[in-house]
Amino acid sequence: MRWALVVKAANRERRVCEKRGENNMKAYHFTGTALRNGAPLPAIGEWLVHEGKIVPCESGLHASTHPFDALKYAPGVFLHQVELEGDLTEHHGDKWVGRRRKIIKSIDATELLREFSRWCALQVVYLWDAPPVVKEYLETGNQTLRPIAEDAAWATEGTAAGAAVRDDAWYAAEAAVCDALRDDACDAAEAAACDAVRAIAMTTAEPAARTAATTIAEAATRGQFQRLVDTAFAA
Repeated sequence: MRWALVVKAANRERRVCEKRGENNMKAYHFTGTALRNGAPLPAIGEWLVHEGKIVPCESGLHASTHPFDALKYAPGVFLHQVELEGDLTEHHGDKWVGRRRKIIKSIDATELLREFSRWCALQVVYLWDAPPVVKEYLETGNQTLRPIAEDAAWATEGTAAGAAVRDDAWYAAEAAVCDALRDDACDAAEAAACDAVRAIAMTTAEPAARTAATTIAEAATRGQFQRLVDTAFAA
């Protein structure tokens, strides 16, 4: 997913580092139960060091300054606050790579991701004819309802409100709601956010208004994810 505000935020972070002469930053990083190469996760406070070349997406230790950007590269549901330092290089406005990284704090973000995906879907569910059980799941987060809601959503997909006008916003909202019902919590969160923003943008036809709506929706979505992450780490 590409966000309009990512590059601006990354540029601000890079300028701050350059101005202070720093070569370290606080950031976020998702993992599964092990690192991508199969190595065990380092203990909290233990520096992980990369000895080779620093090449974004190829070699080095990665992290993102915003947790939502980290989500885009998440191989699993464990979210870490990390410190990244050494030969820092920014890549595509949404992640950095460095030579050393240590975990400051970790959480299992499964429930956080579920809550975020439901929040995204609830922002646009009014644009789609969602079955009552789907709305109930989105509003309550009752996980026993999720498989039932998923079956109801797929059964309804493309057939609800036969006489209704189905525009791009309707279909994008439908996608956002169905995204929130996915089994994989990381996929559900990222996809629901993307489709919810798209649905909001599609509610207006004017290009300039659509661009403005997209920017506002992206900022709100990223802000909500950051708030949920801050709350989880503060608990």
